[in-house]
Amino acid sequence: MPIRVLDQEIVSRIAAGEVVERPASVVKELVENSLDAGASQISIEVRGGGVSLIRVMDNGAGIPSGEAELAFDRYATSKIGSLDDLESILSLGFRGEALPSIAAVAQVDIVTRAADEPVGTYLSLRDGAVVNRESQGRSQGTTVTVKNLFRKVPARLKFLKSLATENSHIANIVSRYALAFPEVKFALFIDGRATLRTPGSGQLIDSIIEVYGLEVAQNILEIKDKGWESGTAVSSPLVTGMVGSPAISRSNRDYLSLFVNRRWTNSRLLAWAVEEAYHGLLMQGKHPVAVINISLSPNEVDVNIHPTKTEVKFQNEHAVFSAVQKAVRQALIKLMPVPKIEEVATIYGAPSVPRQGLPVSIGSDSGLTPSLSVAPPTPAVTLPALRILGQLLSSYIIAEGPDGLYLIDQHAAHERILFEKIKDQRLRQEIEVQGLLEPVTFEVNPKQEEVLKSHCENLAEFGFSIEPFGERTFLVRAVPALLSNKDWAEMVRGLLDSGGDKGDWVEKIAISIACHSAVKAGQVLTDDEMRELVRQLEQVAIPHTCPHGRPTMIRLSLGQLGKEFGRR
Repeated sequence: MPIRVLDQEIVSRIAAGEVVERPASVVKELVENSLDAGASQISIEVRGGGVSLIRVMDNGAGIPSGEAELAFDRYATSKIGSLDDLESILSLGFRGEALPSIAAVAQVDIVTRAADEPVGTYLSLRDGAVVNRESQGRSQGTTVTVKNLFRKVPARLKFLKSLATENSHIANIVSRYALAFPEVKFALFIDGRATLRTPGSGQLIDSIIEVYGLEVAQNILEIKDKGWESGTAVSSPLVTGMVGSPAISRSNRDYLSLFVNRRWTNSRLLAWAVEEAYHGLLMQGKHPVAVINISLSPNEVDVNIHPTKTEVKFQNEHAVFSAVQKAVRQALIKLMPVPKIEEVATIYGAPSVPRQGLPVSIGSDSGLTPSLSVAPPTPAVTLPALRILGQLLSSYIIAEGPDGLYLIDQHAAHERILFEKIKDQRLRQEIEVQGLLEPVTFEVNPKQEEVLKSHCENLAEFGFSIEPFGERTFLVRAVPALLSNKDWAEMVRGLLDSGGDKGDWVEKIAISIACHSAVKAGQVLTDDEMRELVRQLEQVAIPHTCPHGRPTMIRLSLGQLGKEFGRR
């Protein structure tokens, strides 16, 4: 095929694909435009996962009538005017790509009115071109309506997830900016339901209450540095925001909101700095709740990395890392004077994969290759007869078999046993249920709410009785009997945070119940308890791995033992 210049429509579609990945991308770009316009009130309405309808209304500065059509030209922007302006970007948007990219893949209507104009301007665009223009009444501000997203890009539609998943992404975007701009009143409506409302009081704690609920708000600490509300950038990193106590840690990083000059960003460096500040305070596999803004001079950070503007680069990574870690750690020290928390001086270095070749104890969770080759061949049907010798570190059962020494991870083994039991009970519709003495209220954030509503029936199959009880609050009347004395609320939150794809949700629930019900590492077991656990493990169909895929045991063969002791 000869080289030729691409058609302008193809160019527009390609460029749009970089900016508009999914409906949440549209919401993000439009909300950022509203914030850049100085809006103090922003209302977002979506239907059909954002594919059928996205409408964003604000009371910002509005677009002058003579510039309304120009706003849909690619690379037309009021936020930068020269190359030097790229070195001092404080606005959220600046590329001039958002509106034309959206218009290239959807039907767009806009009504806007600037402060000094008597009437607003209405534009209707199809395939990126204006097909209608007229005057229309409106108060100062802008309303952008996006319909039939990706209607002419069916390939992109195929890659979208379920309505619950797309709605949760949208709720997540709006929640993040509600945290970044507590002085702005946000309202989010999903399929006619009010999913999020923030008061716009200017107090971060008020936004946290609305987004994460009262439990998180009661266990969160302020980083005392001032500057969050000012929105000004400074030459040295200034860290502000709030961090959660270890008591409200979560199973993933979804509760870690990081902003640079109030721009939401995905930064491994910043996430690493925050988690290092919690060193020694969180259990393995747990992550903190935090809302943190880093203010610094725009000359010290490059936001022009990717069209989505979610990635940044720092000129002095060491200074940013140290400032974040120190600010978060100091807040935590004030929270927990007893026992004393020593300041951890972590040396900054770029994240790297672990070095290979180091000696590692058998059963280590470090992910390194053990110095001994201990991966046994998978037994065909059942385990050999094992004789219990004892317990190691209150976490591993030591057993003797006819072909060597076995170390059994008691938590992983019990997980497998309970997982098989739960699956069998569900198939026979004989799940054991424990009714609560009194119903318990269960609060969720906007993202979790969408997932919970989609999967309430799945949870009910396993013994959960959950019903709506007001805005973003549910009433729990019963739980699976295995969880009756466990932290079932944490288990449900972990499930909701994992996403809303239908996929293997039934298996996901079974795995989660098994994990939270199993004996823990560090739990002392009697000889009888160890023997019973191993006996039950011998009877399951797949005794060699837990439901997550981790091994339940490792074996040191007689040959390996002889070799290590110099007998062979």
